[in-house]
Amino acid sequence: MYPRQCEGHGQNISFFYSRSNKSIIPQWKPIDFVVVGLGVPVCILIILANMLVMAAIVVNRRFHFPIYYLLGNMAAADLFAGISYFYLIFHTGPWTIGLSQTQWLVRGALIEMSLMASVVNLLAVAWERHQTIFTMQLHSTMSNRRVLLFIVAIWVVAVVMGLVPTMGWNCVCDLALCSTVAPLYSRSFLVFWAILNLLTFSVMVAIYARIFVYVRRNSRSVAPHAAHNGHNDTVVGLMKTVSMILGTFVICWTPGLVILLLDGLECKQCEVLKYEKYCLVLAECNSLVNPIIYSCRDEEMRDTFRRLLCLFCSRKEEQEQENTETQGDALNKVRLLSENSNHTDRLTL
Repeated sequence: MYPRQCEGHGQNISFFYSRSNKSIIPQWKPIDFVVVGLGVPVCILIILANMLVMAAIVVNRRFHFPIYYLLGNMAAADLFAGISYFYLIFHTGPWTIGLSQTQWLVRGALIEMSLMASVVNLLAVAWERHQTIFTMQLHSTMSNRRVLLFIVAIWVVAVVMGLVPTMGWNCVCDLALCSTVAPLYSRSFLVFWAILNLLTFSVMVAIYARIFVYVRRNSRSVAPHAAHNGHNDTVVGLMKTVSMILGTFVICWTPGLVILLLDGLECKQCEVLKYEKYCLVLAECNSLVNPIIYSCRDEEMRDTFRRLLCLFCSRKEEQEQENTETQGDALNKVRLLSENSNHTDRLTL
C-alpha cells in the first residue's frame, strides 16, 4: 500500500497516537463503557427508525415522487451512518490498539461516506425543490430513471470521497503532517474536508432561504384563491420539513467540522481533543433526528408509520397464535394415538 521508505510504514496505531499526544491505553475506562453501553442501543434505534422511513416511502403510493425518493435516500444515508457508528463503537477505545492502519482508515472512511452521502443528497433535494418550487408545483416531473441516476451518482461520489485518505491522502509517509484528532490523517486533508463541507452547507442554506422567501411571497400574492391556498400550504409545509432537515443537519455537523478545521490549521490553543467526542455524539444524533421530524411534520408519514408498526405487531400475534394452535393440534394427535393404542390393547386382551 505504501512505499517502503515511508516513515510510518509498518508502524502500529499506538505509534501514531503517541506522536499526536492522543491518549490510547489497553485498559477500559468508565467513559469507554458509557460509549458502548449507550452507543449500541442508539445505533440500533437509528437503523430501525430509518428502515421504517424507507419502508413507508415504498409502501405508500402517495410518496412515489422524486422528492420522497430523495428523502428516502437520505434515510438510507442515515441508516448507513448508523451502521458506520456501530462499527466505530467496536473499533474504538481500547480496541483501537489492535487495529491495522488499513482497518483504522476504513473506520474513518465509513463515517466520511455517510456524511458525504447526506451532503450530496441534500444538494440534490435543493436542486429538485428549486426546479419545482419556482414553477409553484408540488412535485417534480423528473422521471424515475433520472431520480435513480441521481441516487447512484450520490453514492458514487460518497464512496470516492470517503476513500480519499485510504487511497493516499494521509500522513503515513510524512509524519510531520499528522493531525491530532485523526492521527493517521494529514492536516491538509482535514482542512480540505472541513472547508468543502462548510462551503456546501453555506450554499445549501442560501438556496433554501431563497426558495423559502419566494414561496412565502408567492403564497401571499395568490391568497384570495381558495383552491391555491391548499396547494400553497402543502408546498410551504413540505418546504418547512425539508428546511428543518437541513437545519438540524447543519447544527449537528458544523461543530465537528470546525474542530477538524482548527486541528488542520494546527491551532495549539484550541484543545480540539477536549470537544472531539461531544461533536461525534452530536453528529450521531442527527441520524436519529430525521425520522422524528417526519413523524412530527408529515401526518401522512406518521399514519404510514403507525400502519406498518401495527401490521408488524398483528403479524407477530398471528404467528404466536398459529404456533399455539400447531402445538395444540400436535397434543391432540398424541392424545388420540394414545387412546387408540389403549383401545387396541383392550381388544387384544
